Amino acid sequence: MSTRTLIHGGLVVTAADELHADVLIEDGRVAALAAHGSAAAAAWTADRTLDATGKYVIPGGVDAHTHMELPFGGTAASDTFETGTRAAAWGGTTTIVDFAVQSPGRALREGLDTWYAKADGTCSVDYAFHMILSDVNESTLKEMDHLVGEGVTSFKLFMAYPGVFYSDDGQILRAMQRGAANGGLIMMHAENGIAIDVLVEQALARGETDPRHHGEVRRVLLEAEATHRAIQLARVAGSPLYVVHVSAEEALAELAAARDKGLPVFGETCPQYLFLSTDNLEEPDFQGAKYVCSTPLRPREHQAALWRGLRTNDLQVVSTDHCPFCFRGQKELGRGDFSKIPNGLPGVENRMDLLHQAVLDGHISRRRWIEIACATPARMFGLYPRKGTIAPGSDADIVLYDPHAEQVISAETHHMNVDYSAYEGRRITGRVDTVLSRGELVIDRREYTGRAGHGAFVPRSTCQYL
Repeated sequence: MSTRTLIHGGLVVTAADELHADVLIEDGRVAALAAHGSAAAAAWTADRTLDATGKYVIPGGVDAHTHMELPFGGTAASDTFETGTRAAAWGGTTTIVDFAVQSPGRALREGLDTWYAKADGTCSVDYAFHMILSDVNESTLKEMDHLVGEGVTSFKLFMAYPGVFYSDDGQILRAMQRGAANGGLIMMHAENGIAIDVLVEQALARGETDPRHHGEVRRVLLEAEATHRAIQLARVAGSPLYVVHVSAEEALAELAAARDKGLPVFGETCPQYLFLSTDNLEEPDFQGAKYVCSTPLRPREHQAALWRGLRTNDLQVVSTDHCPFCFRGQKELGRGDFSKIPNGLPGVENRMDLLHQAVLDGHISRRRWIEIACATPARMFGLYPRKGTIAPGSDADIVLYDPHAEQVISAETHHMNVDYSAYEGRRITGRVDTVLSRGELVIDRREYTGRAGHGAFVPRSTCQYL
């Protein structure tokens, strides 16, 4: 049975255009757009009409950096693929790209199959995978080629976390060379983990155990140094590079300098670096543990540089690095030793709203909001134009967004499976009203109507900026 949905009366906002248009959806895809009141729109018939008067009609968000069910530091991220994708939908995100993890000494295939099994039949919205390389060797380098063919076209390496995910410069260079050959995009966690571990040991020896010291030992200069080194290794390999969760002005300067040379170097930042700071890490009574993530929150003055980077396109993407751990029982593992606090923040539900607030605050334009949250992540990771835009042939992943609704962000009302909000009490304007995923209503006028298992795995092509 063919089903047709008509979205009528809204302002369609994409990265390229803003137009008062009606949208016709057929069999899960966008069939056509036509101006309000035009003869074409008037001729359409549909089984269901959604009234978008006074609302924006925007593409569903693409969050290209999430960690559902990630094992870390003796525990695991508190959102499952079921709870995490439901929360994503509530926040207007209709596609996530999560990180499958290779265990050291094991095959990439084994790690990827584990993540397929976690996600299969549980997701409310569509999903794809990146692959974390923890052990670069001849066998895993060959496997990279097979994964690219399967639609897993990006590979993350870590210059941090010795003994867990860390790769040395030689391993990184080999992986970059392979990516240059097979089209895979290398993603980098750029922090000098070897030096950081020395500073951690010295801080703990001095009795500096509180959460704020997490930010102090993970120095800005060690993020900048690693970013610089990653760029030079990518130049040697002839490889593109995507630096994840850029938090500091000095690291951004390294990206900007590389891009000024015309190098295929890209960067993302996250809402926590745009809206939070070391002030949060310093909250008393161990509350600062809620804000422990890596790269860490920085002093507030870095925020202006990050916003500027988003405006100048030296940063192209805002993802969440959603990796939630409950305060009780999980973050508390680090009482008396900040190095044992699980690293990560909840955010998959808040990203689209916070960035809309940034539009109202004058940091970015409306179309830039859609560009950094929907279109560019889709292009960066080989999902465009199926995802990230509203155009004939695209998946009908569409959000009806009320730009005037006011809300207060709170753990009491969010849908993420975590016992605190990183943005507790923050008043913002703008809220998701209705969400469609491939034409199916997942959120209908602030009611959840989705189902686990609707979300499908989406194979990706290679980066569309190369």
